[in-house]
Amino acid sequence: MKQKLKLYFAPSACSLAPHIALREAVMEFNLEKVDIRAGKTASGENYGDINPLGYVPALQLPDGSILTEAVAILLYIADQKPEIGLAPEPKTATRYQLYRWLTFISSEIHKGFGPLFNPALPEEQKNMTIERLKKRFAFIDKYLEGRTWLVGDSFTIADIYMFVCLSWTNHMQIDLSPWKNIQSFLTRVGERSAVREALAAEQQP
Repeated sequence: MKQKLKLYFAPSACSLAPHIALREAVMEFNLEKVDIRAGKTASGENYGDINPLGYVPALQLPDGSILTEAVAILLYIADQKPEIGLAPEPKTATRYQLYRWLTFISSEIHKGFGPLFNPALPEEQKNMTIERLKKRFAFIDKYLEGRTWLVGDSFTIADIYMFVCLSWTNHMQIDLSPWKNIQSFLTRVGERSAVREALAAEQQP
C-alpha cells in the first residue's frame, strides 16, 4: 500500500522550499518537524536513521524510500504534477535555465549563507561572507530588472528556492534596500497563498 508523502522539516530552514512546492502542486503530504540539534523528529524518531547527514529536508516517498537534498526534492515535486508548471518541460531551453538557477541558488546563495548560521563565526569572517553575498544580490537584482520570475514567464521551483534563501536576510539583519528588484520579487512570492500557508503551518512570521 502506498504511503502519503512525508516532508521532514525544520522551521526557517531550506526545507521551507519543498514545503511551499508541495502546496503549490496541491499534493497530499504529511509534515514531520525535526529538532536538528537533538536529532529527533516530533514523533520521536531518530532522524539519523532517516537522513544520516542530519539535516533537512528529507522527503519520504510513497514507496517508503527517502529522498534528500532540496534541489532533488524540488525537481521531484515539480515533475509529479507537470500540469502545474513548476518546472519547464524536459529537454527544453527553459528547463536548462531552471537547472542553471537551481545550481546557482544552491552553491552561491544557500551555501553562501552557511557560515552566518554559526554563532561563533569571527566578525571579520562574517563581514567577508556578507560582502560576498551582496555581490550575488547585485547580480540577481540586475537580472530581475524587467522580469517577474527567474525562468521564462512562469513561476517555478527556482523562484521558491530563491525566495526561501533570500528570506534569511531577515534573520541575519542584512538590509536589502539597495536592491529594489529583489524586494519586489520577495513581495510577489510572499503574497502567494501556498507561501502564506506553508509559513503558517511552520509557525513562522
